[in-house]
Amino acid sequence: MNADMRCGGTEPDSQYVELAVEVFAMLADATRVRIILALGGEELSVNELADIVEKTPAAVSQHLAKLRLARFVTSRQEGTRVFYRLANEHARQLVSDAIFQAEHSLSNDPPHHHHRNESSIIPVQRAPRLDSAEIHS
Repeated sequence: MNADMRCGGTEPDSQYVELAVEVFAMLADATRVRIILALGGEELSVNELADIVEKTPAAVSQHLAKLRLARFVTSRQEGTRVFYRLANEHARQLVSDAIFQAEHSLSNDPPHHHHRNESSIIPVQRAPRLDSAEIHS
């Protein structure tokens, strides 16, 4: 069981610990976290992101440049417009987990537990009832 927890550089003395700290430092900014949440599973332009995170396009561009250097996002140019998307699903998952942890700090019954519980309920489909005449035929 512990083997699962100790693979991929998760040892306390791993070379990745310092890089992980840099990842957290990159996410220690509310605008960058909002940008990652906004990008979710879609590709957006600087102006679209600026509208969503309620910052100027210039400010969003500066944050995107940092996120691109840190390999959180990638970009694609189409004419004069540049579109951004998450480089992989890990940034989104890390931010989601941080949001879930924040919810736990405010409540013993955080909202994400309700969502998971509702989505995990699978409706029971019962077989049609047969009367005794159908069973014996």
